[in-house]
Amino acid sequence: MPRPLALTLGLDRAADTSLSGQVAGQIRDRVLAGLLPVAGRLPSTRALARDLGVSRAVTEQAYDQLAAEGWIEGRQGSGTFVAAGAVPRPRHRPARTHQPEPALLRLDTGTPWIDPRHRAAWRRAWRDVSAAPPPPSYDDPAGVRDLRVELSTHLARTRGLLCDPDEILVTTGTIGGLNQLLAALPPGDVAHEDPGYRAAAEAIRASGRALRDLPATEPVGELTGTVAAYVTPAHQHPLGPVMPGSARLALIDAAARAGAVVIEDDYDSEFRYDVAPVPALAALDRDRVAYLGTTSKTVAPSMRLGWLVAPAALHRAILGRRTVTHDVAAWPVQRAFLSLLRDGYVDQVVRSARRTYATRAARVTDALRPHAEPILPVAGMYATVPLPQARALRARASARAAGFEVPLLSDYCRTARLTGLIIGFGGCTDDELDRALAALVGGLS
Repeated sequence: MPRPLALTLGLDRAADTSLSGQVAGQIRDRVLAGLLPVAGRLPSTRALARDLGVSRAVTEQAYDQLAAEGWIEGRQGSGTFVAAGAVPRPRHRPARTHQPEPALLRLDTGTPWIDPRHRAAWRRAWRDVSAAPPPPSYDDPAGVRDLRVELSTHLARTRGLLCDPDEILVTTGTIGGLNQLLAALPPGDVAHEDPGYRAAAEAIRASGRALRDLPATEPVGELTGTVAAYVTPAHQHPLGPVMPGSARLALIDAAARAGAVVIEDDYDSEFRYDVAPVPALAALDRDRVAYLGTTSKTVAPSMRLGWLVAPAALHRAILGRRTVTHDVAAWPVQRAFLSLLRDGYVDQVVRSARRTYATRAARVTDALRPHAEPILPVAGMYATVPLPQARALRARASARAAGFEVPLLSDYCRTARLTGLIIGFGGCTDDELDRALAALVGGLS
């Protein structure tokens, strides 16, 4: 008769799992790992109970559970054994085929700089959330009413967009709002700037709609055959220019003739430092333009919070769907942003970032001269630098060798044939920016 296998098990009497469940789980894990061999004899329930300092009922329940699962089996007059069919899982790891690449600091168009001096207000907002009672059930499908009231004031003051709180829908960021717009639109193609915001283009494709490229450097004169046109008029992404007034009127006129909706992504209009922020396109025609705003460039991309002001028919359709799907931003995030708006935090971080970006934009322009010239005026948190593709690739390779990832302009193009670099300067320190610029200049020299 083989001697029983030694079982050293640990039990946590404060755990949510029952003691018998813990015993069964640990034995099961050892069988699967091959630590208890097939046909190995287990201690009796009495002996195991004595070793563990528990009642025999605990070990009996554990053995009964394992026997029912087929991991152990009892033999009349001989004891309990690991079942013959309890084959352990392979323990080997797949061979590594390549070494992981070192992490690079990405100088992209979307990572903002947040002044650390304002962290106290950030913490205060979340303390407010913890003290506020959450809704007892699903919240208002349009979003927290108090937040929409604050947003109404904020949009009127900063973007010249006059709207009632009931005309605002709180969203899970720009793409969340865009997805809801796309779901509410009739079937048809969607026009999109080229080059343009890649996440938006992907969202349009994922909705099952065809993309129609709009040359970003030319006014839009025709939208026939489309149901919507996605644009970034305050700061064209990623080339940078502001859409002129005449082009704005031409776009709205083309949309009206086609029966299409203009989708305005107002992603970083707060960060002009050459002139005052340009008023929102939606302020010209609320019946034709759907306005998307976001916290991603002012507060934090990880908040996943934004807002949508849509023409009345689309608003009703989206709100009706949200009433059923509850596709609304999380209440704690909405409540925190409400506190940040009321406390003046948003205005403070925007002012601080605007000053920082203005300084860094000048630093980028000065460092690259005379090797390259960004598209002027630089605004927001990135600079677009036209270059022949070969030179752009050399500069990017030099930056990568120094630990920085700098996007290529060609990555934002579909049919456009534009090449160069896009240098973000929000998600880095001044020292990191200087080192990245030195590497880029080295690749351009």
